[in-house]
Amino acid sequence: MTKLTFHIVKRIREQVATGNNRIALQHKVGGQWQGISWTQFGRQMDELSLALLSLGLDVQDKIGIFANNSPRWTMADFAALQIRAVSVPIYPTNTLEQAAFIVQDAQVKVLFVGEQAQYDAARQLLALCPSLQLIVVMSDEVAVRDEPQVIHWQQFVASAQPEQQSQLSERLLQANDDDLFTLIYTSGTTGRPKGVMLDYRNVAAQLSGHDQRLTLTEQDVSLCFLPLSHVFERAWTCFVLYKGATNCYLQDVAEVRDALTQVRPTVMCAVPRFYEKIFSAIHDKVASAPWHKKWLFTWAVNMGAKMAQSRARQVKPAWLLSQAYRLADRLVLTKLRELLGGRVRFMPCGGAKLDATIGRFFHAVGINIKLGYGMTETTATVSCWDDDTFHPDSIGTMMPGAEVKIGANNEILVRGPMVMRGYYNMPQETASAFDEQGFLKTGDAGYLDAEGNLFITDRIKELMKTSGGKYIAPQMIEGTLGKDHFIEQIAVIADTRKFVSALIVPCFDTLELYAKQLNIKYQDRLDLIKHSQIIEMFEQRINDLQHGLAKFEQVKKFKLLPKTFSMHDGELTPTQKLRRKVIHDRYQDEIEEMYQDKPDRR
Repeated sequence: MTKLTFHIVKRIREQVATGNNRIALQHKVGGQWQGISWTQFGRQMDELSLALLSLGLDVQDKIGIFANNSPRWTMADFAALQIRAVSVPIYPTNTLEQAAFIVQDAQVKVLFVGEQAQYDAARQLLALCPSLQLIVVMSDEVAVRDEPQVIHWQQFVASAQPEQQSQLSERLLQANDDDLFTLIYTSGTTGRPKGVMLDYRNVAAQLSGHDQRLTLTEQDVSLCFLPLSHVFERAWTCFVLYKGATNCYLQDVAEVRDALTQVRPTVMCAVPRFYEKIFSAIHDKVASAPWHKKWLFTWAVNMGAKMAQSRARQVKPAWLLSQAYRLADRLVLTKLRELLGGRVRFMPCGGAKLDATIGRFFHAVGINIKLGYGMTETTATVSCWDDDTFHPDSIGTMMPGAEVKIGANNEILVRGPMVMRGYYNMPQETASAFDEQGFLKTGDAGYLDAEGNLFITDRIKELMKTSGGKYIAPQMIEGTLGKDHFIEQIAVIADTRKFVSALIVPCFDTLELYAKQLNIKYQDRLDLIKHSQIIEMFEQRINDLQHGLAKFEQVKKFKLLPKTFSMHDGELTPTQKLRRKVIHDRYQDEIEEMYQDKPDRR
């Protein structure tokens, strides 16, 4: 068996050399999915690398990518890596100020931009950031002004000079594991962004670890819809291409439902919110179905759960269970899997904690979710669920090479070859991020059980302390209530307060259908959420959902909001985590109203 190369650039070049006409990348062109072969991928990477070298870029110079997902995102990434430059991704939703900070801090010299919004922001960056020499516009549809420091993708590729080939060959020969691979600036829920330095050793450790833990082949198809600017999708894309599988790029995440049935992926990264929405949609539809269909659904899922338990215990299921499961699968479970395209083998899930009920449901249906835990600072995955023997309340067992211990305040500490080199230009912050034994302080609280399963309880910095001295873990409460199909988003309030309250964004599709069934009249969404029947319904559902919580953890009052929290308004990070300070400041009046001493009518 041929030994695999773990240096990602060298491995991609091996795939290009042997892949020929096999499809490496897919994307939508004019509404139709089109493939790019390994040969085409390799040729465009090399042409881009030659064009970059013609600019006189030095080893480890910084090249930014400010764009939505597309094959050109990955081409620009690897073209930069081939000349031993450092890729610096910028979220396409970042504001001008956020982008300017990254470009200036990293001293980005060339910036690839995606669509009109990023191009418009980038033009202003030229005046704000002296290091920036050139903007390369990736989309053919962007109207580019006649400016000396801006060039279209095709023009830039055409500027490649063949005489730079010897320099490209030299850079490729000199490539080593000590080079920086990327700088990823953490969006953070508070504070100044930090540039996480990841090198090729970090990436190699994850490629090797995932190779031991997962089975991925050239026949697999991955749908790439989480932002490539984030470490999760970026590291997963590296693994997909490292294994020679096909990566399908979805530029508009609003089209994910159609893409699932068109691409029919066998693997795909997703965040817990993705599964929560599917879970809620399924149960919402079942709730309005005739009684016999409700019964059939419940029975089929129970049969799936029992079969999953047999696999987990590694015992042969009873004959009667096998027959019942076969029928349940044919009548119900197969149709549920078709919602995700019908070919999924497994789906890595990360970014937040997944409610155990939802994890069990998908495994019962036959969707092998592999919930994992990690950070930008650990090049993504530290732990993940095993195939059949996972503990649904945990965040999995350790990846190969990852060493975890529990420190002061139950903080999860991580050491291993996947842990970052440090924060760029921030030696003091780098030093304080590690303990005296070289373990990274994750900022997450948790514990390990006897079987090596890792459990996370909450973000240490997000723990809230009530005025009565009780510590509240907001994410746990939000997870408990957020799985309800009437709740789209929830933000818990408790810090320095005498009781727990919450800001709740309803799932308006479900709520408006409910209002129609009850013949509730309203003018708009604001009018709807103020209706007494709606408030009473939420009150009852919240009370039912939080029976398992301690009295001091239970939400006593809540406010329904007419508008979702969004990245655009700064209320969410790009991975859908709440920016609590922004939310608290924006809804200060609503929060204060909940704590006024008056009768509780919410």
